[in-house]
Amino acid sequence: MMIGKEELGRVGPNLGERRAQLGPGDGSRQGGHSPSAAGLHRQVLFTTVGWFVGYYLTKRADYIHAKVDRELLEYVRHHPEDFKRAERKRIGELLEDFHPVR
Repeated sequence: MMIGKEELGRVGPNLGERRAQLGPGDGSRQGGHSPSAAGLHRQVLFTTVGWFVGYYLTKRADYIHAKVDRELLEYVRHHPEDFKRAERKRIGELLEDFHPVR
């Protein structure tokens, strides 16, 4: 049974237009894709976006750490009196004599 425009006007305004906008892909299984492949494109997209964001965040962190290292080494180079080298000891001087416990 087909509903005419006259009858649609009595049911509610713009109901026929709204119904005309809905297509076969507007349900829960959009476009008739199988459920296993329905979200695959989103997974690939988010994986790719996450990889690129992680890559650039890692590059930025490496840059910032290199910049800090450069500034610290420059400070050490300009203030050698604050960073004197300790005298070097031989390994025998560092270790204590061995006394076995029985």
